[in-house]
Amino acid sequence: MKFNKFLLLLISGVLSCEAPVNKARIKAEILKTEEDFMKMASEQSISEAFYYFADSNAVIKRENDTLVQGKDAIRRYYEAKKLEGARVEWSPDFVAISDCGNMAYTYGKYIWKIVDSKDSVIEYRGIFQTIWKRQEDQQWKYVWD
Repeated sequence: MKFNKFLLLLISGVLSCEAPVNKARIKAEILKTEEDFMKMASEQSISEAFYYFADSNAVIKRENDTLVQGKDAIRRYYEAKKLEGARVEWSPDFVAISDCGNMAYTYGKYIWKIVDSKDSVIEYRGIFQTIWKRQEDQQWKYVWD
């Protein structure tokens, strides 16, 4: 938790603010983005959702501290045979907005469900953290997950 606050302070300190921001409105935008992200993962595919919501320089940390860098690499990661038929659900428990309103982070719980070779469903539960960046077109894309 201390690291998260430090990271957000560092990011917001590097970026300059030009006008006051409505943090309640931005929080609602972030929560809607998270909802849309999960909906796309469920209705289309996990790989398409993680590709669509990624910033061009996005990085995800997976497995044994493996970093996957860039939208195309993230898509390829989620298209792997081992994730075929996987389902994921998550829900943010917390949202923080930078003072400038152009960065945010969320964290909460997730559940991955994967069908193994014996048609048994294996569940993985954990905590996620996502860092969001407002794009020039005002959409939110993640830079870290």
